[in-house]
Amino acid sequence: MLAALAVQPGPIHNVTIQDVPEPGTPEGGEAIVRMLASTFNPSDAVTVSGAYASRTEFPLVPGFEGVGVVERIGPEVPSALLGRRVLPIGSAGAWQELKRTDHTWCIPVPDDIPTDVACFAYINPLTAYLMVERFCSDARTVLIDGASTTIARHLQELLDQRGIETVMVGRGWSGEGVDKQVDVAFDCVGGETGRRAARAVKPDGVVVHYGLLSGQSLGEVGRRVEMFRLRDVVHACPRSELPALFEGVFDQLRAGRLRSRVAREVSLRELPQVLKEYRPAEGKLLVRVTD
Repeated sequence: MLAALAVQPGPIHNVTIQDVPEPGTPEGGEAIVRMLASTFNPSDAVTVSGAYASRTEFPLVPGFEGVGVVERIGPEVPSALLGRRVLPIGSAGAWQELKRTDHTWCIPVPDDIPTDVACFAYINPLTAYLMVERFCSDARTVLIDGASTTIARHLQELLDQRGIETVMVGRGWSGEGVDKQVDVAFDCVGGETGRRAARAVKPDGVVVHYGLLSGQSLGEVGRRVEMFRLRDVVHACPRSELPALFEGVFDQLRAGRLRSRVAREVSLRELPQVLKEYRPAEGKLLVRVTD
């Protein structure tokens, strides 16, 4: 079977397409998922760079997000899962034709949500949805930095539904143009932009820090800072409750919201070359893993 393989830490475009052995017979609790579609996220590049050395082993098949069909199951796996479209979350490995995983990581995809939509349901929509649920129940005004990112647009969409005023600022924001203090700031940039966002927060407000696009730490900001990492939330959640975690996101997708703008569709074979020239600001990559 085909797989995109990172043999050692380095730039994401150094992955190579290789013919690797198919997974063997699934063991107890395991499922073999035939991947249909995947995408690229900055977390893929960070992981392949070796930044998470303590929990990353090479060679590595990247891809934290995608949709596939459960093709084989092992003992102790509910038979109803066989043939279902799922999001196999909890680990990398979406950039290959067949992914072996524990069946409890497989999130069933509702029949009325197309594969090309569902394959973007995890990283950005779930992060945005959970952060708004957790930190914005009493908010009236929210500042969002990294305004051009997909997740910033998701946040704004969710906040608009609640009637919450949003202030959008870019990665190089100078601090000008914001004439009021806000209840919450969502910071995915860090560095000086993140510190400026924090200075716009009321003394009793909160800075939700969930990314580091600048590559620089947020540092001391004089406000309450809450770190949000989707991986921590997902891995702390009881497996039996994971499908329920996605219900709000699936409802939004059904309504045509939290959609990702697709810049290009590529095959798995084309992916390494495309990654050399791809710029995230263009939109998302839709990777056709299996035709």
